[in-house]
Amino acid sequence: MPVQLVNPDPRYGKVHLIDPAPLGYLHLAGDVQAAHRPGPVLRRSRDKQQLLGVLKWQAGQLAQLDAVERATVYDALVFTAPGGDVNDPSVRVRPAWFDVVVLVETVSPEATGEVRAAPAYQALADTLSEHARRVHQIAARNVRRVGDVDKTRPGLFLFNYFCGEDPDTAVELWDYLAGWYETETGLDNSTLLAPLEGERSDYVMINHARWEGSLPVFMARQLPKRTFRSYLLANLKANHVAAMPVLYRLA
Repeated sequence: MPVQLVNPDPRYGKVHLIDPAPLGYLHLAGDVQAAHRPGPVLRRSRDKQQLLGVLKWQAGQLAQLDAVERATVYDALVFTAPGGDVNDPSVRVRPAWFDVVVLVETVSPEATGEVRAAPAYQALADTLSEHARRVHQIAARNVRRVGDVDKTRPGLFLFNYFCGEDPDTAVELWDYLAGWYETETGLDNSTLLAPLEGERSDYVMINHARWEGSLPVFMARQLPKRTFRSYLLANLKANHVAAMPVLYRLA
């Protein structure tokens, strides 16, 4: 189904892209202490802080495997309100209350199976599962790339979880949504992840990106803008796609 673009604006075309990354991805997300409401994460218990420390150590062990490029642990800062077609039964929205995420980058999509079966990955996944009320994990590939996401230094990181009737429509729509962010927020990096064939996922795609600066500055760049609702949110709804953005910091 082709994208039905509503309220088109000459300022917002498709985002500028480079070739997708040749890597594979294991996205492991857990609801550890999420409050299940939009807003900032105000409480981090001692148990959660200890969990993040253990996960970081285990991610470091995992990163020593030849098939692993990098393993990064994220801690949620704020859950933003879901946008788009969140009430359509056909979209089958499952809320993304994930306050802890581990993203493992492998040398290729084919290597994700080998890494997932490795004892170091199993230990990491078991640790998160023991402490989380819900865990979601997928093996994925990169289907769109604006630029590489720099995970070597602090910043404001996004994982945006998308639900939709048609994965192809959702990916094509993302080109326009990312074009809005490129114009309005200076977005210059992003990797859009889609589940590998045969993977069971609650989300048709997960977008990862990073911005410099503080959370208030980022919010001020988008929420007050009229086109955030008339273009961005309106096109999500028109194309039966729901988006659940969560902002993170490096753990």
